[in-house]
Amino acid sequence: MDEMRAALFDSFGPPEVLYEGKVPIPAIKPDEVLVRVHASSVNGGELHGRAGRVRLVTGRRFPQRTGLDFVGEVAEAGTAVTAPREGTPVWGILPRRMGSMAEYVAVHPRQISPAPTGLTPVEAVSVLAGGTTGITALRDKARLKPGERLLVRGAAGGVGSVAVQLGKAYGAHVTALAGARNRDFVHDLGADEVLDYRTTRPCELGSFDVILDTVGTQHRVYRKLLAPRGRMVSIAFDIEHVGASIGYMLASAVHGSGRVRFFSGNPRHDLLTELARAAETGDVRPVVDTVRPLAELAAAHSALEAGGVRGKHVIQIR
Repeated sequence: MDEMRAALFDSFGPPEVLYEGKVPIPAIKPDEVLVRVHASSVNGGELHGRAGRVRLVTGRRFPQRTGLDFVGEVAEAGTAVTAPREGTPVWGILPRRMGSMAEYVAVHPRQISPAPTGLTPVEAVSVLAGGTTGITALRDKARLKPGERLLVRGAAGGVGSVAVQLGKAYGAHVTALAGARNRDFVHDLGADEVLDYRTTRPCELGSFDVILDTVGTQHRVYRKLLAPRGRMVSIAFDIEHVGASIGYMLASAVHGSGRVRFFSGNPRHDLLTELARAAETGDVRPVVDTVRPLAELAAAHSALEAGGVRGKHVIQIR
């Protein structure tokens, strides 16, 4: 049986549990395509999965896989697939499972789209997860309008750095919260104001029409900054106090204005295609922090956990 390289772990724990191993190349169904993966990126949810914080979702069977997003090319198409054909550059996000940190993935065509032209796989994957999340959060959930005031928490991270760019593309006035060392980086992404989250108290920020939270803490505090008819979208919650975090967000949906919306994305073809257009027109630019080979995935997890990230930690598979 043909095998491929893939990131694996045999127990929950710190980044050091990750290793590069061998697994069978996935067999595709008639309505699937086999994608040869060129690059993937490390996302926050993968850290929780590796550490065992969401084992009710991931289960306890080992070895487990990791990785959500991927950029590559179609290596083989099922007999019922008319497009895309072999050799087509594509990108996508695995639905409800991990495993993109590998040489190949099997997916349905509706879960991928042509990758953006003019970008390398490393550049493209740096905007993939953050871009689909940002579009869903700002356009679909918050319905951000031109001229509105947008606050982005965690603006230097993988989602925040793309959300800042999308906010400007949608015509908003963007205030960004990030570490002091990332001030120039976030400013260059298009933010109108960049404030140090360590020294700026929420009460000093003013009011906002939309707040995008990528941090997952202090939802109650930041909700108070919403203007009348304001909307707050959170893509994260405090994993150490998950019950209280989710409970508060559910309560906010029932009581009063300024509902805190929470979602977990599962992007399909149309959303991936829209993001590709944004990348091709320059509305969204690559945000690469580091590039490492698959064998150094543990170092990428450690770096993301340490904080201070500027964009995405990318793993170059091929």
